Amino acid sequence: MTRERVQALLREVASGAVSVEDALVRLAAEPIEVLAHSTVDHHRAVRQGYPEVVYGEGKTPEQVVDVCASIAARAGRFLVTRSTDDQRAAVASRFPEARPNSLARTIRLGGLPAPGDAAERRVLVITAGTSDLPVAEEAVETLAALCIGSDRLTDVGVAGIHRLLSRAEALLAAKAVIVVAGMDGALPSVVGGLVRGPVIAVPTSVGYGASFGGLAALLTMLNSCAAGVTVCNIDNGFGAAMSAARALGT
Repeated sequence: MTRERVQALLREVASGAVSVEDALVRLAAEPIEVLAHSTVDHHRAVRQGYPEVVYGEGKTPEQVVDVCASIAARAGRFLVTRSTDDQRAAVASRFPEARPNSLARTIRLGGLPAPGDAAERRVLVITAGTSDLPVAEEAVETLAALCIGSDRLTDVGVAGIHRLLSRAEALLAAKAVIVVAGMDGALPSVVGGLVRGPVIAVPTSVGYGASFGGLAALLTMLNSCAAGVTVCNIDNGFGAAMSAARALGT
């Protein structure tokens, strides 16, 4: 179920093409679907604008395919995060038009911004280092699933701050920014002090022993001196993209 399908159904009721009783039957069947292993929330697209997203970890390839098929049948699109190679192969076999992304560990059916996507719907995704790319790519794929365009600045961390400052035009034009950083996690504070729009910081688990799997970067970001920086969980590029979408009101 999507907002568009609900609107179409209501128009049919208003025109007399569908009876109130038939509409109630169709709506009653929409909110959830109980599978052998999952309960799919089909009503989420109506509430939040995008269907339930499938979290791949811990699921078998068959389970992922089943849930994707259920969502695609009602919404015509889906997104799987934290997928495995086997899951991506299974979904691609069932849905040849789906887009698997091994770097992001995602599988996406549908999405992508329309040509000439408005600038106010584009998000700038910045990485401190090349090693942060998998998390950033998860954010980019999630934005694409939401039909939001993105631009990237890659490997512009504070160890060579001139790399970031040389892209001042892109920074100042950004309506929303996702900053992905491991190690000391300092980059979001720098970006947060330069731009006007929302800044969503994502700590990554990249770093040596004292980074504690991203905890050091997380604490740095939570203690940012730049006002208003939002911080997501470690390695959570998906959550950052969803936060950016909400901030943009899409």
